[in-house]
Amino acid sequence: MSPNLLVLSILRSAETRTLLSQILERGGHKLVQASGPEQARILLDNGVEPDLVILESSLPTSSSGFYNILRDSAKFAVCLVYGSGELNARNQAAALGVHLFLERPLIEGDILSMLDQVSNPCSLEQEREPGWSSLAKPVGANFEARGVIREELGDGRYFLAATPSMLKIYRQVQLLADVDAPVLILGESGTGKEVIAHLIHKHSRRAQHSFVNVNCAALPTDLLESELFGYRQGAFTGAIKDKPGKFEQAYRGTLLLDEIGEMSAQMQAKLLHVLQDGQYNRLGARESSRADVRVIAATNVQIESALVGKTFREDLYYRLNVFTINVPPLRDRREEIPYLIEETIRRMSESLRSGHDFIFPSRLMDAILLYDWRGNVRELRNFVTRTMTMRDPETAIRELETKIDAGSRVVQEEPAPLPLTENTGMRSIVRDMKDRAEAQIIKDALEVSGWNRRHAAKYLNISYRGLLYKIQQHHLTPKAPSLSRPAWHLQGLNMPSKLPF
Repeated sequence: MSPNLLVLSILRSAETRTLLSQILERGGHKLVQASGPEQARILLDNGVEPDLVILESSLPTSSSGFYNILRDSAKFAVCLVYGSGELNARNQAAALGVHLFLERPLIEGDILSMLDQVSNPCSLEQEREPGWSSLAKPVGANFEARGVIREELGDGRYFLAATPSMLKIYRQVQLLADVDAPVLILGESGTGKEVIAHLIHKHSRRAQHSFVNVNCAALPTDLLESELFGYRQGAFTGAIKDKPGKFEQAYRGTLLLDEIGEMSAQMQAKLLHVLQDGQYNRLGARESSRADVRVIAATNVQIESALVGKTFREDLYYRLNVFTINVPPLRDRREEIPYLIEETIRRMSESLRSGHDFIFPSRLMDAILLYDWRGNVRELRNFVTRTMTMRDPETAIRELETKIDAGSRVVQEEPAPLPLTENTGMRSIVRDMKDRAEAQIIKDALEVSGWNRRHAAKYLNISYRGLLYKIQQHHLTPKAPSLSRPAWHLQGLNMPSKLPF
């Protein structure tokens, strides 16, 4: 159990103060609250010796009070609470020596994890690099902070991981660095399969040679064959000179066969022959050429269905399936969305960024986090670019909320009965019953309020962001279209003081 801590907080948000107070109280920690840096400085000068100081990014980092607090930071740990659009404040704090960060909306698990780090200073020191905090490197550097990794890949590409599933992929890539074998990357369109292929190439022993990409869905079979293998002069009408193919261009490097699931059966057979024998023939050539390449294949096709439907050869699949990487859709890794937005804005042209202090309002960020992003990272990037160009957050909010409502018009199935097994413990049963009861209460409040989440949050006496988190946690969706909201909502009246449940 973590030892009790004395925590000094300097927070302007009443919501943050309340949540922090509740968590610290449950953990047996003591909290001292200050209204600002100056009052905190007075407390520190008059004998208050905290183990941890928690600051909010809305405080002026340039103020003397802020610097005075950090002056004694060697005596206590410092944690900064910041929002998704406040990366500059985070970097300024990092430059001043802050190495602990909490991102809004705050989640209890993140707060407890941060408290554990403070309670176990040995583990905290192991995370730091000499002279530099691994939790505070600037955007664009190769670093791992609070489980966040960014790595530049050139030509505007970058790899970002901030969820267990994507961090697992990053570790898989490290393991594949010294293994010169085919890799199959599966995932929906727009999830970043090509980015992962570039990451594999960068970490492989072939990194000093070419990376060549072929879109197998963009060319018909005849053209794709000549594109891959090349041809000799006179091989067909129009072949007026020799042309090297992609296998030759990628010699000793990496060849990405993108959208391989769209490749014809005839080309699949020829590709299988190349992978098995390591040789290929240019069209019109008698002699064979050596295929010294690392082949990476990617597809958004459901590979199991393609195998059953005989549209993808089993022998080719098993030849490519030495290592398989499954890239999760963006809706299954929403924690990365704020980081992806920051990266998109940072990489925009100066004409879009200069002269503007556009900040994504909290309501827009709520909608962004709730929307499913069926186009994944590609759709999110286009949306951010469009929003930054138009400078009209209200239109962006309406656009997303309309899509959210349209995608939520499904009947939610009732939860299945809890399966009892001999390994089911009493705690597990009680926890499951509690979760179901909570989900049902929230669901009832949402339905009675016509899925007006702000009214429901007010009735349930929880924060709006907290309600959004619970909706995601319990996978709640409306039973009926939003047009069927009760009359009191449509007429702009206040929500009834008592809900009928």
